[in-house]
Amino acid sequence: MQKKITVLSGDGIGPEIIAEAIKVLNRIADKYGHTFDYTYVDIGGCAIDKYGVPITEEGMACCKASDSVLLGAVGGPKWDTVPAQIRPEKALLAVRKELNLFANLRPTKLFAQLADASPLKKEVVGGGIDLLIVRELTGGVYFGEKKTEEVNGEQVATDLMPYAEHEIERIGRVAFETAMKRGKKLASVDKANVLETSRLWRKTMHRLSEEYPEVEYSDILVDNTAMQLIKNPTQFDVLVTENMFGDILSDEASMLTGSIGMMPSASLSSGTLGMYEPIHGSAPDIAGQDIANPLGTILSAAMMLRYSFDLAKEADAIERAVDQVLDEGYRTSDIMQEGCRKVSCSEMGTLVAEKL
Repeated sequence: MQKKITVLSGDGIGPEIIAEAIKVLNRIADKYGHTFDYTYVDIGGCAIDKYGVPITEEGMACCKASDSVLLGAVGGPKWDTVPAQIRPEKALLAVRKELNLFANLRPTKLFAQLADASPLKKEVVGGGIDLLIVRELTGGVYFGEKKTEEVNGEQVATDLMPYAEHEIERIGRVAFETAMKRGKKLASVDKANVLETSRLWRKTMHRLSEEYPEVEYSDILVDNTAMQLIKNPTQFDVLVTENMFGDILSDEASMLTGSIGMMPSASLSSGTLGMYEPIHGSAPDIAGQDIANPLGTILSAAMMLRYSFDLAKEADAIERAVDQVLDEGYRTSDIMQEGCRKVSCSEMGTLVAEKL
């Protein structure tokens, strides 16, 4: 198989963690007879420095023409004062919109080897955590109309949170189909006691649930979800929610595993094109020190093989390799435990590649 991958290394630790994911992908290509052609495109702060924009039109065209996109991280304090319309994060929103990446899949899995790293008590997570948050990615308040104006002598800011029925339905179908492939249990997260958008969300999800009688469906308010993720995260299998709620809840869920550096994600369109990235940020404070955790990026590459390239065997091999490396006691500094061996970012990538 031959595939074209656009690589968006980005800022901070982005180039370091991406290099390790590429190392693992190259090993997969050699072992299984595939060819991965990489095209590197600047995004975020580094693109602002070079071109004055967070991503160029040529860079966006490259993303559209590829079979998949692999992203590191963008942003950092250096670009905090640039105009809002060209902030590094604007590039991510633009790529998601241009590629129609409306479905964000964020798995939260507590590896048995890292149980002690979880901030929750063992009696809470003893049964393991394996949940998936399906987040709508191209609608809601992040993409709604925004304005700041002077009213009665003071500044007033407004952010609109629009959702159309078809947007809710398409992310709902992704969630129900995903639940069918997992534990057949789906909780829809909203704020229907306050928000009109959530009332439409709930009405649409109820209609969809009738098409999936095998799925155990429930509604849950977002504030209760935040509490339940701490109190009893093992009760959840698949959660589906709108953009802003999903952004917040998925970060909360990721920390249940002990380190945000372990968590991959996939952003999918209605076809096979997707963008894959770890959920953590650019961590500029540790950039260039070779101490970042590349496992979230490596596992994102595995998700790319699974969801965009239909290479389940190869994806399974990467996930097993990560598990084996953890079994042998290798840890980057963020997940270091007593009795384990600390390794660098590049050493961790090499260890995973060698297990393949």
